[in-house]
Amino acid sequence: MGVADHSRTAVRSDAREAVRLARRAFMAGERIDLQRIAARLGVDRTTLFRWVGNRDQLLVAVLTSLADPTLRDAAAAAPGSGPERIGRILRDFSQALIDAPYYRSFLQRDTERALRLITTKASPLQQHVVGAVERLLAEECGRGHLRTSMRLGDLAYLVVRIAESFIYADLLTGDPPDAAKVEVAVTALLHGAARVPTP
Repeated sequence: MGVADHSRTAVRSDAREAVRLARRAFMAGERIDLQRIAARLGVDRTTLFRWVGNRDQLLVAVLTSLADPTLRDAAAAAPGSGPERIGRILRDFSQALIDAPYYRSFLQRDTERALRLITTKASPLQQHVVGAVERLLAEECGRGHLRTSMRLGDLAYLVVRIAESFIYADLLTGDPPDAAKVEVAVTALLHGAARVPTP
């Protein structure tokens, strides 16, 4: 390994440690404080910024690190196949987000930033979750359990938007969050997608 490779590896390791510290603070219901994290790592804020970006970028990294295992666990536990399986996965994923007290605390404490980072198409987090759902759809298509004439990326985006509508209902419409509605709506969408004619 050359000097440049070693340097890149060290930066990745330092960035992972910064995300770990930020995730610990987030799950404790605390605001992510870049100055405090930098001090814990023995560096200045400029160095921390070089590793992980600004506060929003670090927050997205934290949220992504929490979303990935949550969705993976939901997929591993989901019974059935096809639209019903995807619906169940999204229900369990949504329920986990609704039930996490630190997540709801973040949403209530910093609503505007949360919705911007989580639910806009420009958000790397939403793009990441859409990509993960697209892979789940592709698996079901590959097994012959799901048919659609839509592009899977478009279909995955619709699935994620449905989930967001019910996860964040209290912030968007004043209605209580409802994971059961996620399952019903996603399952119905996927059954309907099989009947969408090809343009």
